[in-house]
Amino acid sequence: MIELHLAEPPEVVNVGVGIHGVRSLRDVFRLPDLWQLHLYSYSADLTVAGTTYSVAAGYVSLTPAGSQVQFDYRGRSEHLYAHFRPVVAGEPSYLPVVQDAGAAAPMLSDLLRRAVEASPSGSSRTTAEVWTALWRIVDLTAATTEGDSRHPAVATAIAYIEANLAQPLTVPTLARLAGVSHNHLTRLFQAETGQSVIAYIRGRRMGRARHLLVSSTLSIPAVAASVGIPDLQAFNKTCRRELGSSPRAVRTAGPTG
Repeated sequence: MIELHLAEPPEVVNVGVGIHGVRSLRDVFRLPDLWQLHLYSYSADLTVAGTTYSVAAGYVSLTPAGSQVQFDYRGRSEHLYAHFRPVVAGEPSYLPVVQDAGAAAPMLSDLLRRAVEASPSGSSRTTAEVWTALWRIVDLTAATTEGDSRHPAVATAIAYIEANLAQPLTVPTLARLAGVSHNHLTRLFQAETGQSVIAYIRGRRMGRARHLLVSSTLSIPAVAASVGIPDLQAFNKTCRRELGSSPRAVRTAGPTG
């Protein structure tokens, strides 16, 4: 978790639409005194201060000032961004570096696009839109963690799973990150979630796949890669088993419930 002060409006230095992955598939940089907010419309790997996260369309990231950032793209990649200085006042909020904005992604996109449209002449409006977006991101975190009484090892494993759905995920790796044995994590996970670790990963991947299929224009191969199942035959089989239909049929049916 990172600590961010939002009791007062931040100083917004820059907002815009970034287009990357055209000339180079890797960017490495550091902003010494500016925080970075990114809202993604693509899949990539983001490494912040030595830790790698998978991002996908609808994900949002917050990078503290002074952190070295590395982006590894998979082609032309576009994101909305804001660079800002928080005002250190009041109680801080605690947020993950990366999280899935889910259904809130379109609202965040609207806020940031309005911030871009207001810049540079409408600096007060730009600040207001970015500040609102940041508070909406805080709300996402609060909704995820409210009432969370899970064992720390399970919480650590789940946080890593959520940030890395596009990457290979194994129980031994998760256990090592959580600081417990393979068997202990397996027992804790079953007791607290009612599922095995593998079943939980599969469920989250397919939940993410459903969201991308019905809420984005990503191609089916891109959706499959975004949830860590790049083999299309395996992705189709998993969709049929978990979602009851082929990926194309899920997309055609649209949102349910």
